Amino acid sequence: MSHSRRRLPHIHPPGKWLFITWHLEGSLPQALFPPPGKYSDGKAFVWMDRHLDNARTGPTYLLQPEIAKVVAGSIHRGVSLGHYQLEAWVLMANHVHVLLLPLISPSRLLQSLKGCTAREANLILGLTGRKFWQAESYDHWVINDVELKRIAAYIENNPVKAGIVDSADEYEWSSAGRASRRVSTPQTQSVWATFGLR
Repeated sequence: MSHSRRRLPHIHPPGKWLFITWHLEGSLPQALFPPPGKYSDGKAFVWMDRHLDNARTGPTYLLQPEIAKVVAGSIHRGVSLGHYQLEAWVLMANHVHVLLLPLISPSRLLQSLKGCTAREANLILGLTGRKFWQAESYDHWVINDVELKRIAAYIENNPVKAGIVDSADEYEWSSAGRASRRVSTPQTQSVWATFGLR
């Protein structure tokens, strides 16, 4: 079992599904993070997710279809590369939720996924060399099949809960919507190759 700690503990038992959330740099300012130890991991996540869904300031690059295509393409590319099995995913304005079963080290797959999408998105935005994603991600290993189904529903219904759409299948950038049928873009494939992941 791999384990690390920054603001949040990162525990990755082998063979377990992971619920992972990461967000854009500056979308959740450091001053607004709950203090370490004040909340349990689950309560810290709920606090963070609520703030991200309701944020009225900060970057919202994932609303741009060209950026959303890069991130969605990379999520699918990780499956085709055999890095993980994918159960559910959603792109919100400033954050991403995925539910996956790692087939390689979770830290390596997340570093690769965030690294290649940051590089490609920054090229599109003309922000080369700037941080795109917040360094730390939230992750939670899934205990059982009941929790797996509950988390998958939570992910796919995030746009409904945020008031963006009335039904999860109306939201393009999720496993419940139209983007789930897309494959990775040629640009994303070339970026993955630079990370040695093709």
